[in-house]
Amino acid sequence: MNTISLTTPFTEEQIRALRCGDRVRLSGVIWTGRDAAHRRLVALLDEGKPLPVDLNGQALYFVGPCPAPPGRVIGSAGPTTSGRMDAYSPRLIADCGLRGMIGKGNRSAAVVEAMKRYGAVYFAATGGAGALIARCIRACSVVAFPELGPEAIYRLEVENLPLVVAIDAAGNSLYR
Repeated sequence: MNTISLTTPFTEEQIRALRCGDRVRLSGVIWTGRDAAHRRLVALLDEGKPLPVDLNGQALYFVGPCPAPPGRVIGSAGPTTSGRMDAYSPRLIADCGLRGMIGKGNRSAAVVEAMKRYGAVYFAATGGAGALIARCIRACSVVAFPELGPEAIYRLEVENLPLVVAIDAAGNSLYR
């Protein structure tokens, strides 16, 4: 099996060409967000206010990074369980053009339907490998909701982040 190199931002065509089980090396800018940040993003949408980040063509990594040890840009950065974002992901896909999500664990039927309709993909990152994943992160900065601590939205610059397409834009899933 080949490994596909991708760089953010994504086009719909790039995402729709990915297949369940594809191995990916992701480079570029990605954004972090867990449930507290997702809740705030959707609240801003509900209020008709602009989001603090442009998610069009982008990827959200479901992670709460640990503080950086001396000499590193970030601490351990392993994926969190994605199901907690399922209430919010369809809205971000439909209204904001979110193309990629990175996490661990299965996604709900509503998320998969939004992925199919709008052209998004769900990448799995290896749980328990947060220290190794952190080695792929070249830069890290908080961009929104700093009061949330590790659940704030961070801008990460990644290089060759190893991922697997867990659910593709056609709805095919490694979890089935």
